[in-house]
Amino acid sequence: MAEEGKHLETGRADRSVWLMKCPTIVSRAWQEAAADAGGPNPNPNPVVAKVILSFDPLSTDEDLNQFKMEMAQTGNGNTPKNYSLNMFKDFVPMCVFSESNQGKLACEGKVEHKFDMEPHKENLSDYAKLCRERTKNSMIKTRKVHVLDKEHVNVRTMISMIGGGPHSGPKDKKKPVPTRTPEVKRTRRDRGDIENILFKLFERQSNWSLRHLMQETDQPEQFLKEIMNDLCVYNKRGPNQGTHELKPEYKKSVEDTSAT
Repeated sequence: MAEEGKHLETGRADRSVWLMKCPTIVSRAWQEAAADAGGPNPNPNPVVAKVILSFDPLSTDEDLNQFKMEMAQTGNGNTPKNYSLNMFKDFVPMCVFSESNQGKLACEGKVEHKFDMEPHKENLSDYAKLCRERTKNSMIKTRKVHVLDKEHVNVRTMISMIGGGPHSGPKDKKKPVPTRTPEVKRTRRDRGDIENILFKLFERQSNWSLRHLMQETDQPEQFLKEIMNDLCVYNKRGPNQGTHELKPEYKKSVEDTSAT
């Protein structure tokens, strides 16, 4: 920035300039006028609009002054031609800079007035029509037709254009439905045999989970629960939480049997 500041042209730095925020249709009309100025009969300073100031000569209040802009030409029949300029004085001090094609920087002036443009009340009906046309045009979906050479047309290309086949996007692919593994059909055995097997298992270790007992006995879950409700106690807390152990009366008989 220090090097650029040395080559900054400041001859017009004290010039008073206006900063104006204009609609897109106004900016486009001015760009078209500037492009036409470079035609067969070039005009370096084309007239794009004129500003009309209305004031009361007997009043000293500048806030009563009204600014109006009248466009020299418009590109659309419904484009408003007259605009109101709402002036603001309370804004951050700003300067305007320019850069030429050769890269030269210049200060064009400091902003004295800031304006916002809006269609004048006499053009509100035209502006409403323009907004309706713009909304209507934005809702129209344009369809594009692609012409393919015969040598490039094949079944795979047609399927991908329709939206199916291997070239379709990840959204088109259906997720595989997870298949549930069928549970093993367990057959009930004699209750007395299962009780003997359980007593032998509790001789091996004092605490068992239901899942491990099902694996050891190969019996249905509900049938095994019925037997264990009669023989066992379920530990809801403590170091053996979630396991079963024999009731005291059965535990004593098992210990006596193992002792003999």
